[in-house]
Amino acid sequence: MTTIQHDSASVLSLISPALRADLIAMVREDYWPEMTDDQGERGVDQLAAFLAVAASTTERATPGLRVDLFWHAAILHTKPYADFCDALGGFIHHVPDRNNPEHNPAEGRAALRRTAEMIRAAGFDADPEFWPVDGAADCTQSYAGCTDSPNSGKSE
Repeated sequence: MTTIQHDSASVLSLISPALRADLIAMVREDYWPEMTDDQGERGVDQLAAFLAVAASTTERATPGLRVDLFWHAAILHTKPYADFCDALGGFIHHVPDRNNPEHNPAEGRAALRRTAEMIRAAGFDADPEFWPVDGAADCTQSYAGCTDSPNSGKSE
């Protein structure tokens, strides 16, 4: 696994305070009403870390369910999302695969664990509330095959 180190402060600064507030509000309104302000702030940070890693690896990166909620909100902000991706080296596609009959929950947990490891190796914190890797099949979107597109810029 090759992981590029990132200056986490620089990556986090790519998300404006206004966009950060809107992402938190959207996730709270649409998916997670009991989310605290602290969880929202940490969620945006974990999204930024995930996307930075996804942009800099050829391996599939798989978000935890809560990170994926923030990713869904970010994608709806097409211009700032595209600008964020461009700053990281290229567009990061969201690739759902909900109808994969070969889905294996153990493989999903392993993919989530690898992604959290890549995030740490890239110089970010992997917040355990957003990367539940031990026996948390219901807490990962990876069971549905939700991933980034390796080699950003290429569609799958």
